[in-house]
Amino acid sequence: MSTQLTMLALLTGLLTGGLFRFLNIPIPAPPELPGLMGIVGIYVGYRIIDHFDVGVDVLEALGM
Repeated sequence: MSTQLTMLALLTGLLTGGLFRFLNIPIPAPPELPGLMGIVGIYVGYRIIDHFDVGVDVLEALGM
């Protein structure tokens, strides 16, 4: 299931990116490699913290 979901996400991204380019609309993502690597870094950092199962519930800390 995870592989299928990943492939569907990739296909959706490719089609959406192609549509943006076809319509000459700027993509809502950084068009340069450093920006893309920043997004990858955010994802990897999220997964590392998730792996170690640490974190703070911000809404709970604020009493909401």
